[in-house]
Amino acid sequence: MFCENCGAKISEGMKFCENCGAKIEPIEKTPGSIEEQKKYDTPAELGNEEKRPSDKKFYEGGERVSPNIVYGSDRKYRWVYEMSLLKNPTVFLLVWKIFFFIFLGIFAIMMIADAVNWGFEDALKNLPILGYFVIGMTVVVGIGYLIYAAIMGGKYIVEFEMDEKGVNHRQIASQAKKAKKIGQATMIAGMASGNLSTIGIGMNSQRTEMYSEFARVKMVKAYPRRHVIKVNETLGHNQVYAAPEDFEFVKNFIISHCSNLKK
Repeated sequence: MFCENCGAKISEGMKFCENCGAKIEPIEKTPGSIEEQKKYDTPAELGNEEKRPSDKKFYEGGERVSPNIVYGSDRKYRWVYEMSLLKNPTVFLLVWKIFFFIFLGIFAIMMIADAVNWGFEDALKNLPILGYFVIGMTVVVGIGYLIYAAIMGGKYIVEFEMDEKGVNHRQIASQAKKAKKIGQATMIAGMASGNLSTIGIGMNSQRTEMYSEFARVKMVKAYPRRHVIKVNETLGHNQVYAAPEDFEFVKNFIISHCSNLKK
């Protein structure tokens, strides 16, 4: 058995979790319940070939602790999440923010230089440029995002591994290859045009895996509607996705194991 609040393993008959103190509610063993479906015979039960993780033993021999989450013999929780790139705006917002903050840094340097050379009032005349850029940037990012979504088949599919030390976010092998090629092409286009922000986006696009160590996490933000939990370290930002039926389990486990969260 596992605690529904923090995910810790508990012994049969216990009334409270030793890890978080939550009350343990008995599980009715009705036909089709999670308790009676403890084993996955093969990864193929998860769906079609594309959804299978790159490691064929990703789910093999695991105990199901939530509708889509398996607890393996190596004491790691594993699940695969498939997100519609056209219905869920999380990835689009992430790309938009990267572009925006890169330009904002360049714009701030330009404003300071103009203020020193021409005075503060003249520097303020550049502010409308920021507004025009944001509009234009949103259009460009939107078009690029639609192209990216088409290449990825409209889906973003990732596999997660989580234990008491941290959580790993890894794009499945077939999509990771596509993402790296897109990133390389973007970098080449950026270098050809001399656009530093495009080069930065290309470099970031090639990152298809991220690990967050719970001891270093400073902030956790949960967005149930978008099925995403943002796990932020001082210099690292990870996004953990979970289906609605698994969301509370994953969120509570992460929060209960992050000992240095800012109040």
